[in-house]
Amino acid sequence: MGRPNTALTISPSERSQLRSIVRSRSLAHSLVRRAQIVLLSADGAANREVARRCGVSAPVVSLWRQRYQQSGVAGLHAELRPGRPRSHSDEHVAALLRKVLHSKPAVATHWSVRSVAAHTGISKSTVARYFALFGLQPHRSKSFKAVHRPVLRRKGPRHHWALS
Repeated sequence: MGRPNTALTISPSERSQLRSIVRSRSLAHSLVRRAQIVLLSADGAANREVARRCGVSAPVVSLWRQRYQQSGVAGLHAELRPGRPRSHSDEHVAALLRKVLHSKPAVATHWSVRSVAAHTGISKSTVARYFALFGLQPHRSKSFKAVHRPVLRRKGPRHHWALS
């Protein structure tokens, strides 16, 4: 019934690491499934059986078995995919973040996406993406400013109110 599988051996430490990945509720489902594939394969299950239990095809099981044999647990993580290279270096992005976090604009109370874009030369959409990526919200200040408001108090028995 097809080619026989080569034995997939896993060290006890890698097995515990894979089990923790499988139990994780916060990791990507694809990574959890890959760890399940490797664990089932190491337990001696055939590729078709592993594929049926994990809801994938047999070639997918074969792919992740090979990746694990070549690179270990690190091989189960997603690879960088080809695409357009980044336009801005890490230093350029770090300078943008430093400016937003440690300074204020000369004519405003806080940096906005447009003011940072104008000052750094990076497009507004890219600055907005960096703000979202790093969780920056410069319009929300961390300090609270108490505003004095007069207190209304009752004056007399007839529900007359007076400012104090």
